[in-house]
Amino acid sequence: MKKIVVLIYLLTPLIAYGHDANYIFAWSHLDDSIMNKPRGGTTAGPKVSLEESSSIYWRKLQNRELNKFDKDRSAILAMQGGYRVHFDFMETMGFFEGYSPAQPYQSWATEFILVVDEEKHFISLQHILVVYLEQEDGSLSEAHVMKHWRQDWKYEDSEMHVFLGDNTWTKQRVPINQRKGSWSQSVYHVDDSPRYEGYGRWVHHENFSSWTGNETRRPMPRRETDVREDYDILSGINIQTITPDGWVHEQNNKKVALGTNPIVLAKEIGLARYQRIANFDWAPGMKFWQSTDAFWKEVREEWARKMNASKNFKLITDVDGHNILMRLFQLSYNYEQGNYDAIESISAIIGAHSVAPVVLPYQGRAKGIKSP
Repeated sequence: MKKIVVLIYLLTPLIAYGHDANYIFAWSHLDDSIMNKPRGGTTAGPKVSLEESSSIYWRKLQNRELNKFDKDRSAILAMQGGYRVHFDFMETMGFFEGYSPAQPYQSWATEFILVVDEEKHFISLQHILVVYLEQEDGSLSEAHVMKHWRQDWKYEDSEMHVFLGDNTWTKQRVPINQRKGSWSQSVYHVDDSPRYEGYGRWVHHENFSSWTGNETRRPMPRRETDVREDYDILSGINIQTITPDGWVHEQNNKKVALGTNPIVLAKEIGLARYQRIANFDWAPGMKFWQSTDAFWKEVREEWARKMNASKNFKLITDVDGHNILMRLFQLSYNYEQGNYDAIESISAIIGAHSVAPVVLPYQGRAKGIKSP
């Protein structure tokens, strides 16, 4: 159980910078030292070497003989590989009197992305964290391995699970005139519970490919849950761009307090840079996934059965003091240790943490307009 707690701790605020960062893009004109230093923890990792050549997936994407559909697929598949990731989030403007910007956020991780399901019109990409931490004596810790988020891509998807707020989703049809040539992106939490879905089209240029999604509602991110209580959801747009050395995930988010008349409190930009790295030991993560792949496949399928069984779906994160993420991660650990009967408990646990409610207008729980 101690190992599970350590892994969950790594999620908040992921792996934060331990050394002074040269933070340039900020509220530099404010006489406030806090605004020029990003929020984060104290851990650091090893120096890594960037790959000097482009990936085989990038080179395939440059094939001018590929048709549009095959270029789309190649762009999605080009996101697989091993990366150093930097995450940056900063509020850029506020929309109420007395607004004060929140402290920026910055973190890093090392993770690999692999294809866990691939069909002609569907691709599923799983992110796996493999992190080595610098210890007080300068040595490196053993690898900390954890299943991270997942992204599913579906061609000309006809139906979305739209987030309403309060851990509730509802099915909505994608207009026929907006389906043609589009790909949906479904984003899932580390325990494979849903986060948000959107759709958009890939555009291919001579030296990069980019997908821009529609504006979607999404739950408050984990990086904010412990420091904000004045808004309920993000309403954001994703842009994902494939580059020769990896890919970049941009977010343009609005922070929204729900209610009879929803209020946008502020806007933020987010940037996650995935850069391919060389000579990194991914073996512990590969071993973990080989040992638990079948378990998480069943988890994915059970969540899908639950969400597809009715028009509306509600996630209950805590039941009788038990958290869904902790329960599934503990089951995964038991399965990894050879207790293969653990897979039989997946359905009951997910069932206990989900219901199919009647959708009512969500009034929100935000506690007033303020910024920390």
